[in-house]
Amino acid sequence: MTDNASKGVANRLFFRLFQTGNILQRQVQNEMGISTVQWAVLGALSRPGYEQGISFNQLTEYLVVSRQSLDGVLKRMERDNHVLRVPHPDDGRARLVQLTEQGQAYWETLQPRIYAFYQQALSGMGFDDSVSLLHFLNKLQADLAKVQLEPLEGHEQEQEQQLQ
Repeated sequence: MTDNASKGVANRLFFRLFQTGNILQRQVQNEMGISTVQWAVLGALSRPGYEQGISFNQLTEYLVVSRQSLDGVLKRMERDNHVLRVPHPDDGRARLVQLTEQGQAYWETLQPRIYAFYQQALSGMGFDDSVSLLHFLNKLQADLAKVQLEPLEGHEQEQEQQLQ
């Protein structure tokens, strides 16, 4: 494959990922009535072993979302009584995010719709296709986390200001 063809495929692949993420967000909101981040928070907090909660920082790292994005979502979920932030037993400055009983019940009521959503979204793929896609997405995610480009000339100060 030529270098130009390779660049074209990479561009199409990343653009398709962008589109797929946007379609996922729109469809989850339309069909489930929640955001993808709310869905992910409910799923993360309902995992076995997290009944006592998870720290805010651990949750941002697990979900790969910004602190600001997660904070806004958690405030809405607190208003809906789906999550609660409680003092960390070992660190008075930190807070744990916990799923409330109402949040757990809400998560349970979503399960049939989630399963139907998955079934319809994956209807064009067989089991082996789904496993292969998961494998390749895991590889891509790991490689994306390692990307380190040199700053563009003249943009170093702009990037430093954005980080502050």
